[in-house]
Amino acid sequence: MDLTMSIAALSTQMATQQISLDVGTAMLSKSLDMSATVTDSLTKMMEQSVTPYLGGSIDITV
Repeated sequence: MDLTMSIAALSTQMATQQISLDVGTAMLSKSLDMSATVTDSLTKMMEQSVTPYLGGSIDITV
């Protein structure tokens, strides 16, 4: 009886650890995706700041 309960407890513990690992991996993946998005946005902002005069005004002559 002790062996059966030990195997069941071990199985439950291993399943719980696997779920925890899967959740951690998914969270890391989302974090990396968000970091890439922020990096792209920051790069675009920096590119626009190099030529700040573009798009700031329109010269119209009649």
